[in-house]
Amino acid sequence: MIDRYARKQMRQLWELPMKYQKWLDVELAVCEAFAMAGTIPQEDLRIIREKAGFDAGRIEEIELTVKHDVIAFLTSVAEHVGDSSRFIHMGLTSSDILDTSLALLMKDAADIIIKDIEELLVVLKEQAFRHKETSCIGRSHGIHAEPMSFGLKFALWYEEMKRNVLRMQEGQRVISVGKLSGAVGTFSSIEPEIEEKVLKRLGLSPEPVATQVVQRDRHAQYLTTLAIVASTIEKIAVEIRHLQRTEVREAEEPFSVGQKGSSAMPHKRNPIGSENLTGLARVVRSNALAALENVALWHERDISHSSVERIIIPDSTILLDYMLNRLKGIISGLVVYPKAMQRNLNKTSGLYNSQKILLALIDKGLTREAAYAKVQKLAMQTWQEEADFNALLKVDEDIKAYLKPEELDELFNLKDYLKHIDYIYDRVFN
Repeated sequence: MIDRYARKQMRQLWELPMKYQKWLDVELAVCEAFAMAGTIPQEDLRIIREKAGFDAGRIEEIELTVKHDVIAFLTSVAEHVGDSSRFIHMGLTSSDILDTSLALLMKDAADIIIKDIEELLVVLKEQAFRHKETSCIGRSHGIHAEPMSFGLKFALWYEEMKRNVLRMQEGQRVISVGKLSGAVGTFSSIEPEIEEKVLKRLGLSPEPVATQVVQRDRHAQYLTTLAIVASTIEKIAVEIRHLQRTEVREAEEPFSVGQKGSSAMPHKRNPIGSENLTGLARVVRSNALAALENVALWHERDISHSSVERIIIPDSTILLDYMLNRLKGIISGLVVYPKAMQRNLNKTSGLYNSQKILLALIDKGLTREAAYAKVQKLAMQTWQEEADFNALLKVDEDIKAYLKPEELDELFNLKDYLKHIDYIYDRVFN
């Protein structure tokens, strides 16, 4: 299923060949900077440029012996380059390469996710305007409240996703740092100018002060940002699941020709996509917690974070890419039932107008407490007797003393609830 919705680009980003290529990119950029400084002879740099490469299978074979992935990688590269490989990795520690290349990968992953959100924004905007004039009941606590525009649901999600773009951009900025400052970040074996030149070339900023690693609060911020985006996706998915319930059935996920909902019951059309997204959001949030646990390391560095990050960073970015694309498909194909919305609006026989009656009575001179008591009494009677709320208001002596039948009818005007929709849309989309 992930193959159907996730971009191939995101999956390939976290495969071993890409990881090793990023390592090599960093190593070559360092060699270039050293050559510009006169530390590496130009002939050796030419050989490194022409011959530098790696064999993923060979790296795995070497690692079985040395038990160190960077050393295995450097050995494989050296086998390609020959004697000039003595200048590769000069003055560096493993984390210089690991953390700098990881920043490049996370930066690229953020680009993909931001593009995913921007594509989803287009679909949300289309649905917001398509259903701008579609009336439905608004709910609080799952109970009917007052009428609203169905399009406002999409406008709300659009606005939240706009914030998620900003969050991702900030998360990308925070993670786009590298370090090439040596064993404990003191530049004891490499000059700061080399770091500045290399990172600028790679499109990264230097970590102002590092230990042996880039500090993990940066990664935690990135992962928690992914978790927030996943939570927004879950928020939308949960709403769709509620709307698809048989008792509500105001909207439902697209149901393709030949699709089956149940092995036992042929009538079933289940919100499986939204349920899938709800579950995956839990995974992304759990991974964010693991990232927070990674912030505290021993002294200048340990590797307790490393094994965790090999799972949570690829998994979270791949999952979120999948989730955004699957949600885009659900939203674009969402089946909407305006007639069901109208039926649901009518279920409470006009009770959603209770606040308008309350305010009208206050405007006539009643205290809020007195007006509330009168309206609530008739509202409860409407519930219990399944009566018509307006009809009960018109025959009640207390209400008749303040509101005429034609005034009540005007207060029951559904269009009045949508009079400021344009104002809200202007704030969101302009």
